[in-house]
Amino acid sequence: MEMSLSEKDIKGLNPLVLAYIGDAVYEVHIRKYLVNIQKTGVNQLHKKATQFVKAKAQATIVHYLMDTLTEEEITIVKRGRNSKSNTSPKNANISDYHYATGYEALVGYLYLMKRQERLANIIAQSIEFIERQIEDRL
Repeated sequence: MEMSLSEKDIKGLNPLVLAYIGDAVYEVHIRKYLVNIQKTGVNQLHKKATQFVKAKAQATIVHYLMDTLTEEEITIVKRGRNSKSNTSPKNANISDYHYATGYEALVGYLYLMKRQERLANIIAQSIEFIERQIEDRL
């Protein structure tokens, strides 16, 4: 089903809605990436995926990317980070949770605005960054 939101509609969405979409979009990109590089069982794929999608990872990604984001993108991240959610993080500190929400809002925004090239660039940078983090811990 194709969405038919206007640019004005997308810019007016609650940042938590952007994050809701962004979470799903990012998860699918990570899963596709892992299936392409890692020919293992689902359990191993899931364990590896959590290293990319957990709040702490997303928070470190957004800090890493901040200098490369446009003013518009930074505004989206800040709106997501500052939004009031009625849920509390299960396995993350509150600061990481808020920054992860900002990251997911950015991903959702780029996706809904159909900025596929920019979205692909952001996700590729994110994957490279987390892969380096994982290697550095080994």
